[in-house]
Amino acid sequence: MRLYSASSEETLRARKLIADWAGEGILTKEQHQRLEQETVSELRTTNIFLRLVLLLFTLISVCAAAGLFLEVFLRPFSEQTDGIFLLIGAALSYAAAELAVSRGRLYRHGIEEALAVCSVGFLCLGMQFALFSGHPLLPATEAAHSLVPAAGAVLSLWIWRRFGLWYAFLAAMIFAVFLAGCWTSSDAVQRAIVAVFYVVGLICVAALRTRHRFDYLEDAYSPAEALLWLGIYLAINLMLSPSNLPRGLRDLVGSAGPSYEYAQSFYWTTWVLIWILPPVVLARGVRQKDRFVIAVGVIAAVLTLVSNKPYLGWPRHTWDPMLLGILLTGLVLLIRRWLALGPGGVRGGFTAARLAGKDKQWMNAASAALGLITPQSITPSPQTTSEDFRFGGGASGGGGAGGDF
Repeated sequence: MRLYSASSEETLRARKLIADWAGEGILTKEQHQRLEQETVSELRTTNIFLRLVLLLFTLISVCAAAGLFLEVFLRPFSEQTDGIFLLIGAALSYAAAELAVSRGRLYRHGIEEALAVCSVGFLCLGMQFALFSGHPLLPATEAAHSLVPAAGAVLSLWIWRRFGLWYAFLAAMIFAVFLAGCWTSSDAVQRAIVAVFYVVGLICVAALRTRHRFDYLEDAYSPAEALLWLGIYLAINLMLSPSNLPRGLRDLVGSAGPSYEYAQSFYWTTWVLIWILPPVVLARGVRQKDRFVIAVGVIAAVLTLVSNKPYLGWPRHTWDPMLLGILLTGLVLLIRRWLALGPGGVRGGFTAARLAGKDKQWMNAASAALGLITPQSITPSPQTTSEDFRFGGGASGGGGAGGDF
């Protein structure tokens, strides 16, 4: 089912590990060169910055070409005709993505990713226009409208399995949220449906992951499991709803939507669950030695501490963030100290020392991205001076110089 062969992906995974080990000095220069020669891959890769550039450029080009074709050739026709053309465009985009990988041997190159993303967008827009606009082919019921997010979820899951793109799995999870919204207007029922979807997905991913514990597919299933754990938590935490957002974000989301009144039993059940879920996620992450799942467990624990007062109806105070920061800092220092006191600075396979250059690479990428987003905050703006401005009015210490010297 995977578009790439197992040997190719194993080779790329080995090359990444070799680069990390060489960057930390674990391998000598001669060892690094010899191992690189033994792990040559036929797949074409690129760095993260060029990948993003190619991704955005291809997205803009494909969408612009589709818009131009619709404007020039199909403008007198109905929206249903536009929808049929978009469905054809979805098929062509997906075929082009497959061709870019099979013939061009592209791997995380941006181009094939953009084509796959366009296929999902064109499919959803095409189905919406072709089936529900003008003279609709299907009745405008909530069940009929659910076909669009269902198709988007299925195609996104297929792209995740076929291309190994983690954000395609995230897109499928988002489509599941819209799918539940098409079936009912009750927020409690929507949350329950979404949570069931994610639990079923988590069971499937966990079952598949046990068979690929130490191979390249571990890198694909790890973020998928972490996203599912996070999705389950967000679905059951009632305080993370649009009605509880800050006023600016609430206005951005919109006030229209389902009612946020919950039954007492449902309300307190979710309160119990948000306290149970973080330690379960942390235990799962520690047992699997999975950094993504551990990070989700930490995020869920912090959100539980933040949500506890609103759940119980207690008043918030201005010093609450300060106390939370002190608590988190103390826990981090305590855990780091506990790990450092272990034999060789290791306890149960965990250490506080950095063993690979992955963190450094992510920090460098984040720093570069921050510099691109806010260059004016890093580089001071030049000060303007007037040509007519002259220093004057002072007196020197001697030598006959005046104030205008």
